[in-house]
Amino acid sequence: QVQLVESGGGLVQPGGSLRLSCAASGSILDINTMGWYRQAPGKQRELVAVITSGGTSNYVDSVEGRFTISRDNAKNTVYLQMNSLKPEDTAVYYCNAHVRSYGRGWFNLWGQGTQVTVSS
Repeated sequence: QVQLVESGGGLVQPGGSLRLSCAASGSILDINTMGWYRQAPGKQRELVAVITSGGTSNYVDSVEGRFTISRDNAKNTVYLQMNSLKPEDTAVYYCNAHVRSYGRGWFNLWGQGTQVTVSS
């Protein structure tokens, strides 16, 4: 079974930092793009940041300069370093990966989500 397991969410004050991690496990042959999405209450899920297997990254405008996405291909893990957090960053953050596994080919995989709350 192929799965993504996230960690690192929590409660932080405005201006603080958090680092999210997401590890892929199971019968994985290859991982292409990995990324982070978020969904705030009453809003649609939005793309936060994405990174290719070669390390090229893109961000939504609202987090540009504050968040950094990175990955360790040897560990099948993607990270999201979040600095200068704002209350509007409060959301459930989901990891996503485009994965190729034994007997299944390429497919889109989601993590279970981790809550990030920015509040004083």
